[in-house]
Amino acid sequence: MPNLIDSERQEQALSQPLNLKTKLTYGVGEMSNEVPGSILVFFLLFFLTNRAGLNPGLAGSVLLVAKIWDAINDPLVGWLSDRTSSRWGRRYPWMLCGAIPLGVCFCLLWWVPPFASQGLLFGYYVAVTILFYTALTAVAIPYTTLASELTQTYDERTVLVSFKAIFSIASSILALVVARIIIGAIADPKLQYLILGAIAGTVACLATVCCVWGTRQRFRLIQAQRQSAPPAAILPILQQFKVALSNRPFLFVAGIYLCSWLGVQVTAAMLPYYVVNWMGLPEQHFTQMALTVQGTALVMMFVWSYLGQRIGKHAVYCCGVPLTLLAQVSLFLLQPGQVGLMYAGGVLAGLGLSVAYLVPWSLLPDVVDLDELKTGERREGIFFGLVVQLQKVAIALSIFMVGKILDGSGFIAAGADQAAPIQPESALWAIRWLIGPVPSVVLIGGWLLAYFYPLTRQVHGEILLKLNEQRQS
Repeated sequence: MPNLIDSERQEQALSQPLNLKTKLTYGVGEMSNEVPGSILVFFLLFFLTNRAGLNPGLAGSVLLVAKIWDAINDPLVGWLSDRTSSRWGRRYPWMLCGAIPLGVCFCLLWWVPPFASQGLLFGYYVAVTILFYTALTAVAIPYTTLASELTQTYDERTVLVSFKAIFSIASSILALVVARIIIGAIADPKLQYLILGAIAGTVACLATVCCVWGTRQRFRLIQAQRQSAPPAAILPILQQFKVALSNRPFLFVAGIYLCSWLGVQVTAAMLPYYVVNWMGLPEQHFTQMALTVQGTALVMMFVWSYLGQRIGKHAVYCCGVPLTLLAQVSLFLLQPGQVGLMYAGGVLAGLGLSVAYLVPWSLLPDVVDLDELKTGERREGIFFGLVVQLQKVAIALSIFMVGKILDGSGFIAAGADQAAPIQPESALWAIRWLIGPVPSVVLIGGWLLAYFYPLTRQVHGEILLKLNEQRQS
């Protein structure tokens, strides 16, 4: 009788919509990834070449080398978190253990060691980057799986991921505002970035703890209802890839996500070079331009979230991406002095950028449901681990590619204590192509995948009905 009463209480609790506390604290958890991530994407390559004095080719290789370890690290943590058993559940122990190392390593990433040798500088930043991404994986992969473990419905997941996306863009804006303040207040170029890294690392650590505290109650209720689903089987790493690759909708989601972030990250990595070297503007215009893009994206997040619940997630993506494509073409065509048009292009880019934050993450939990229907197992860690890995690969590939192209174009690097050099015409052309046509081609690939994505709202509703029948039987 007590078990029956407890079961009824759980069903009543789960029948209620997600409360505001759960939504907000889940969104806050995104700050642990996005605050350091935004600073890394917008500033790392520029910092390594123009502050640490690292050769552009070596600077672009830093993250790519770290990916050799991360390629194993991401799915490994996803697999291990699926198999973790504790009174705190499967995910939270990883998040709590990774929080402090995440903050410390991110701070160390922005310290310029007193090395004259390019090899020693390269080795230091590779080592710190590997440690940073190890800690980030321990936090980010368990966090992202919560989207499928806090609710089960199609529309609630869109709402929940909307909070994640809103906090993602808001975190990026916060990081840029803090960067703008620090750059304006501190004269020492090296100290600027070190203080910025310390602040961002602290925010990431506190956001992780807040997320665990605010979502744990709802997480426990959902897991109690899913007790009938057997635990995930212990699979070798290569077998996990086979599981994911056999899920056709997952391949679409992975492709959409990879194309989205490759396009966005290349543009973000080139933005400081575009503003400073091509447009000939002071560095503060870069942060203002980035804030223009992200601020517009934050406002549009509410619009796209509303439309996503009306016309479907993949349809929203197909509507938003062409706006970003138009912005990238306009930036390519702009000439120095057209500052107003540059900011107008930033607004246009922000109109479509928010779908890259919103859509792929809201599609992924539906893919996990399909996998459970086919296999009878919940394997969020495998799927989310692979997608988080794709995000990191996208960042690494984009910075590596940008660094190599800049190096090949004759771009001249300079340390913080040197005067800004005049760049050759070939380097300026490379900057323009990387801000416009190159990322546009990648985004078009994501648009095509979203157009043909097979899991519509109706199909997912049928999956949930079959899942409920399967669990009850």
